[in-house]
Amino acid sequence: MRAARLISLVLLLQARETMTAAQLAAELEVSERTVYRDILALSAAGVPVYADRGRAGGYRLLGGYRTRLTGLSRDEADALFLSGLPGPASEMGLAGAVAAARLKVLAALPPGLRDASARAGQRFHLDVPGWFRESDPPPWLTELARAVWQDRGVELRYRRRDGEVTRAVEPYGLVLKAGTWYLVARVGDGHRTYRVDRITGLTLGEESFARDGTFDLPAFWAANSARFLRSMLAEWITVRLSPAGLRALRYAFEPPAVEEALAAAGEPDGQGWVVTRLPVESVDVAYTQLLGLGPEAEALDPPQLRARLADAAHRMAGRYPPPPK
Repeated sequence: MRAARLISLVLLLQARETMTAAQLAAELEVSERTVYRDILALSAAGVPVYADRGRAGGYRLLGGYRTRLTGLSRDEADALFLSGLPGPASEMGLAGAVAAARLKVLAALPPGLRDASARAGQRFHLDVPGWFRESDPPPWLTELARAVWQDRGVELRYRRRDGEVTRAVEPYGLVLKAGTWYLVARVGDGHRTYRVDRITGLTLGEESFARDGTFDLPAFWAANSARFLRSMLAEWITVRLSPAGLRALRYAFEPPAVEEALAAAGEPDGQGWVVTRLPVESVDVAYTQLLGLGPEAEALDPPQLRARLADAAHRMAGRYPPPPK
């Protein structure tokens, strides 16, 4: 346990050059007193750790000291290459950088662990897009990734239900969720989420913006992803569902919509059918989703949705005449 912590301490100083005892303690999840003891242990072992005094001081390594990654265990080496599965990085235009980084890490590993990349590749593969979906990345993803890395503001054109809008945003991060890329950007005093495949144009700004160092992308996404998905479900429909249709609902509609439909469902009638309300993205989307439930669902409202489904049912019945008796 302590040996792993000492290696982590050295690697932190290599990566960040100078860190205070408080910063090291926070990163390593130990007390500052433990950090002081670890620094003494490293010095005694010949690691050139130097303490800068004063308010802007901290600990640093002297003379460009570097350590090879000889402290990695077999599990750690395997996990290291699992974290670099190439698909999403390639979509962001980083395939070359990922390949170069993997080679450098392999060169730094001791001989007994240099098969870690092959072991991970033979055992695990990440296929991000969902079934029956296009796997090509959105056209503006590479440019957005560059803007995120460089903290460059962008002006983007974005397709919404009510038309196309133009927004000047500060791109904070990209998230890949179930095969779909999302941009998290600061707009004014808050952060908003945009689907990258709905961006129809992008202009990279000339100047960098000042990033809020306290912004936590994973925490923001966890807190806002469900809210974002629910915000897309802007319209309501009323449907009547058979027991089979109720069971199949989760295959045709988004989880928040299914949850609300189940909560709003009335008492079953004599045949087991229930009436409930569903939040949907639009009537057009609901039309496609309800077609997937076939005869196990009946649209009651709005009238235009019921009329479209009735027309589809009549046309389908015309193509499938009843079998001869």
